[in-house]
Amino acid sequence: MASHIVDDKSEHCIPFILERLSAHRENYLLQGQRPPPFFLGLNGVQGAGKTTLVNTLCKTLRSPPHSLPTVVLSIDDLYLSHTAQVALARSERDNPLVQHRGQPSTHDLELGTSVFAALQARRTVKIPVYDKSQFNGQGDRADESTWEEVNRSGDSSIDVVVFEGWCVGFRPLSDSDVEEKWNKARHGPLGTTQLGKHRLQDLLFVNAALRGHDTLTNSLHAFIHIDAEDTKFVYEWRLEQEAALHASKGTGMTDEQVVSFVNGYYPAYELYTATLRNGIFGPGEAGRQLRLVVGRDRRVTSTERI
Repeated sequence: MASHIVDDKSEHCIPFILERLSAHRENYLLQGQRPPPFFLGLNGVQGAGKTTLVNTLCKTLRSPPHSLPTVVLSIDDLYLSHTAQVALARSERDNPLVQHRGQPSTHDLELGTSVFAALQARRTVKIPVYDKSQFNGQGDRADESTWEEVNRSGDSSIDVVVFEGWCVGFRPLSDSDVEEKWNKARHGPLGTTQLGKHRLQDLLFVNAALRGHDTLTNSLHAFIHIDAEDTKFVYEWRLEQEAALHASKGTGMTDEQVVSFVNGYYPAYELYTATLRNGIFGPGEAGRQLRLVVGRDRRVTSTERI
């Protein structure tokens, strides 16, 4: 039976967000400029309670006394169209990391950049939606008529953008750093890593694609990282989620399929989690990141400002 996800994270996040939002606005007002929307990045290991937190944050920010027009953009909603994903998989048929959506290179960065630019300029824009149920679970972009339109004439323009996702904030490594981590994984204890099971060129392909994500990451004004005491908790959390899905709807992945599914993501955790923990912003930008560490029960065990 799936364990209940307790929302003990928002009590740490709301004060942090309001503080950074105030500093963001003050910085522009001192220059005599109207502050642009505040962009918050939120990364969470799959199953750690990210969705619950995002819902709570948005409800709080939108409600009095804050009453901030807020929109959520998930990196999952920036996945390539089904046609484009199939083409990518065929062009890189020997790379198992890109045979399905998930890893950097399977996102439409042109779409993401255009949405970011429109939100920054307070222009009318539709927020993309991706439907994971299409093509028997392979997924495809939902019909554009279903996308929410924001910043319309007569509406309050968006003040806060929450950009969330499992790989939001990942920073690319140098090729030599990828190779070093790969070599250590290959010579480490068997069964403790997924990284060493892949070809170096496949990892470098994903890492090169991640460089394109910097345009989005560099637009963030603050960042929240829901970390896990042990990233391998993701396997147990995903198994619990599927068990709950089976119990409620009578459908879902088998345990073997869940493990295979997580295996496809896990090399990225091995490559990029250290950078998240050290901070995604540059020198002189201390304090813009909040790290929440959660235990096996998803409860916060410690916090850190970076």
